[in-house]
Amino acid sequence: MLAKVQSFILMGIDAMQCEVEVDVASGGMEKTTIVGLAQTAVKESIERVRRAIINTGYAFPGTSLLINLAPADVKKEGPSLDLPIAIGLMRATKFVSTDRHKNFLIAGELALDGRVRKIKGTLSLAMLAKVRGFEGVIVPQENAREAAVVEGIDVYPVTDLAQAVAFLNEKLPLEPYELDGEPYAASQVSTALDFADVRGQESVKRAITIACAGSHNVLMIGPPGTGKSMLAGRIPGILPPLSRSESLETTRIYSAMGLLPEGVSLLDARPVRTPHHSATAQALIGGGTIPRPGEVSMAHHGILFLDELPEFSRHVLETLRQPLEAGEVTVARVHGSVKFPARFMLVAAMNPTASGYASTDPRAKDKYLAKLSGPLLDRIDIHVEVPNVPYRELTSKVQGTSSEKMRSAVTRARAIQHERFGNDKTTNAGMDSRLLKQHCELSETCLLLMKQAMDELGLSARAYDKVRRVGRTIADLEGAEQINESHVAEAVQYRLLDRKF
Repeated sequence: MLAKVQSFILMGIDAMQCEVEVDVASGGMEKTTIVGLAQTAVKESIERVRRAIINTGYAFPGTSLLINLAPADVKKEGPSLDLPIAIGLMRATKFVSTDRHKNFLIAGELALDGRVRKIKGTLSLAMLAKVRGFEGVIVPQENAREAAVVEGIDVYPVTDLAQAVAFLNEKLPLEPYELDGEPYAASQVSTALDFADVRGQESVKRAITIACAGSHNVLMIGPPGTGKSMLAGRIPGILPPLSRSESLETTRIYSAMGLLPEGVSLLDARPVRTPHHSATAQALIGGGTIPRPGEVSMAHHGILFLDELPEFSRHVLETLRQPLEAGEVTVARVHGSVKFPARFMLVAAMNPTASGYASTDPRAKDKYLAKLSGPLLDRIDIHVEVPNVPYRELTSKVQGTSSEKMRSAVTRARAIQHERFGNDKTTNAGMDSRLLKQHCELSETCLLLMKQAMDELGLSARAYDKVRRVGRTIADLEGAEQINESHVAEAVQYRLLDRKF
């Protein structure tokens, strides 16, 4: 008998519907064949399914079995197809006596004793079920909270194979899982790390406030001990919490990677990723035989902090060009390409020279800076110098600008941008050419100032647009409708590393 069960596979972080066809022959020698580009973990699943069915108290068919995973031209990996294969076998052998399984997308890993274990990508599965018009999903108990975040879809959690069979046979009523209260609540902003603890560096704090207000990329340059790491560590505390839509996008990535913390349905804090400078291009950007997200995607709607920027491999750094420009990563493979979201705020730090300290020899600085390409620096909106802190400021009892004050300024500026763009995702840094033309129009005096800056600094066309975006953010911080000369002048001074290449 032939039975069909609907499940899913992950293509990057997106769920693709996968039909599990199980054909049990009426006679012949016992033989099991799995077709449909199944990877090793999927081929091995038949042995887990066999023992799970037997140990649950059901008979496993002793005839020829053929299991087809469609579409057949897409690779399948992971153990999430265990439960749908088992349900297909049970339906083909009449242990499941109804066709109720056709109303659901089913996924789960089986233990040898029949228990259903946690899987990856349940949030994407629930989204797919809603789009395809299914009644609901049948998932492991541990994944229920995650899947229930998607509204308009019933989530039925099961703990073992016997429970799933009883539910499908309508002998065991199960209630759809319901979240206990609001599934999304913004994290309370931690005050443990306060910018007030950083002595001096008020000009740098100003640059960081501008960067956070418009989600601009920022590069801090200064010798060791000037507070670059301290400053970077406090940036998450002044960023606004994730909105509902941002949280869903970010959570989907962590769900696909199996990295959601226990009991968490939605991530509500902006992610912060800090890869070591020995990271490979694949670790940073993503990839693999079956492409997986890298650090830039894990930092989606959050912060990617690269300390000692020139110490990263030049090849690795050059791979950042696409995500910095487009907000996404495209990983191409023979069987097709996969896109991962990667709209993050880059925070980078570096020393002025290889020795760590400023040198009187300009060639030392140029040699160290040459590790960073001009096109990469072009994509960083703000370059700011972090100088040594004078003794008087270091020992002063007067606290500098606090995180609370900076957070308040950032929140006001972000509110202006949300109203301007009509959504909670677009920021000044993410304006496309149409929005840039509409909201960053410069007066004649501003244009004259920009012409002078471009002639003297050799700014590129991209740097010109970056200055306009940063100028728009400075104007928002001041509550100004139009960008004026002071805004442009301040934005230009943050192009510290621009030069003619």
